[in-house]
Amino acid sequence: MKRWEDKSWTRAMRIMLDFSGMMADAVGHRHGLTVEQVNSMEHAFEAVHKHLKQQRRAGHLPFYELPYDDETLKVVLKAARKVVKRCENFVVLGIGGSALGGIALFRALRHPHHNLMPQAKRKGLPRVFFADNIDPEGFSALLNIVNLEKTVFNVISKSGGTAETMSQFLIVRNKLIRKLGRKRHTAHIIATTDPERGYLRAIAREQGYETLPIHPGVGGRFSVLSPVGLLPAAVAGIDIEELLAGARNADKTCKQGRLWKNPAGMNAALQVLAYTVKKKPISVMMPYSDALRDVADWYRQIWAESLGKRVDLRGRVVHVGPTPVKALGVTDQHSQLQLYMEGPFDKVITFLTVEKFRKTIKIPASFSHMDGIGYLGRHTLNALIQAEGEATRSALTQARRIHTVIKLPEINPFTVGQLLFLLEVQTLYAGGLLGINPLDQPGVEAGKQLTYGMMGRKGFEDRAQMIALKPQGIKRYRIAV
Repeated sequence: MKRWEDKSWTRAMRIMLDFSGMMADAVGHRHGLTVEQVNSMEHAFEAVHKHLKQQRRAGHLPFYELPYDDETLKVVLKAARKVVKRCENFVVLGIGGSALGGIALFRALRHPHHNLMPQAKRKGLPRVFFADNIDPEGFSALLNIVNLEKTVFNVISKSGGTAETMSQFLIVRNKLIRKLGRKRHTAHIIATTDPERGYLRAIAREQGYETLPIHPGVGGRFSVLSPVGLLPAAVAGIDIEELLAGARNADKTCKQGRLWKNPAGMNAALQVLAYTVKKKPISVMMPYSDALRDVADWYRQIWAESLGKRVDLRGRVVHVGPTPVKALGVTDQHSQLQLYMEGPFDKVITFLTVEKFRKTIKIPASFSHMDGIGYLGRHTLNALIQAEGEATRSALTQARRIHTVIKLPEINPFTVGQLLFLLEVQTLYAGGLLGINPLDQPGVEAGKQLTYGMMGRKGFEDRAQMIALKPQGIKRYRIAV
């Protein structure tokens, strides 16, 4: 029996939303929320919940069903086993939602220095890299340290038209063909893309590349529990079955139709109230765990792209959206906390905390004659990081700064699966409560189209002219250093 099939274990591994620090009882009425204010969101929540339920039932929200897709799970596990047998390096070519989820999983659930360990200590698993930018120096450096003959590249793009990812692919493909030959190079590329349409699907058919599907209705930022995130995770040795089990567990509570029973709905309501009623436009996520630092990166994308919108569902111009910020405890106690404590009252902070770390390190008892150092002896780093987190939250409460806490009993695939699914559903609720569409991203398209024009893509010539022809009256102001 898998441990996630044990009900007592799954109960012990449930993550917890603690929003005591959001309430007026803790921080006062000027910045905190009253029970009455929270209750005032119940009607709106019920309407959004009903709408999402209907959309899900109609098949319009397929990301909800990813944790239940056993067939895709089998395909991913089979592909991962083949990859592990034939390569020493696994390189993901992707950007945005095609990379951030995989990076978050890898950071959270693998050894933090996985790629630096000898192969024996990695138990034969490949090194895993994410090429999530097109900086020529960074990409060149990555290609210089991997042996192409022992590397598999996973190119991820649902449309196959992502300029950054496809540029990386073209460079890698050319190098592989020159090194291995046109026939042999195909074994070194796996394409994760739309199951039927798009440029990458057409290329994969033509070239004979192995492929994995991305459901056409799943957007990049909601794709972490699809082959986009699952294949790199499985190749790295992460138990993706347990990960999906955790997501299914979170789905049970996120189906609750009452606001006070639904953690995703409640946190969305709290965030929206903080933004609209308490005028706090900045949403900080601060994990007290190195392993969860890239979950905050992933959160920044899903929050920003989903909620930052020019128009609402009625077509009215609203320019809405809280700004997500990433911080790390305790590192950023020494860089950002001063601002959070004494700066503007414009932030709501979400802490990610861990009750039990996977390792314990004792602090040796030394220099007992020095009051400022001796007290540390016989404690552990575990106790220190938890004390600093609690102290920070207490200090914020005393300073009347609102915050919420998502507590993980420990970091494992089951708890991380819960966390990611919770944040995905929370985002949909927040979009509904703000009256906008959280699933589109029209603001990103303008920059893409201008790039296409500058790079000479057919059909986008007018976009290039828009840049070449400066609007009248615009001057440049520059100073050389």
